[in-house]
Amino acid sequence: MQMQKMFLKAEAIYKYLLGVSDKLDTLILCKPENTVLITYDQSIYEALGAIDRDKIDYNKLVKFLEVVDVQSFKEKIGDRKILKQERVEALKNSLEDEKNE
Repeated sequence: MQMQKMFLKAEAIYKYLLGVSDKLDTLILCKPENTVLITYDQSIYEALGAIDRDKIDYNKLVKFLEVVDVQSFKEKIGDRKILKQERVEALKNSLEDEKNE
């Protein structure tokens, strides 16, 4: 059986943690045996940085960390990027874009 790799970007993680991504929610809760979910620590950092503290579902975060293979951005790509307000707004807008579709 060939393993399928799925890379999760910050936008997907952001939507999952807010509970608005049914597809990713299902993938994480019922992870298929032939699928490997991968992300960078940078993507988690960006997603968490864009969510208000009182809106984070820590149980979802724990499940995410249990299921997803978290790789080092620094080791694979280079120096990590500091989260800036423009990136936070882009993540928040990705949620609005999805609602408007």
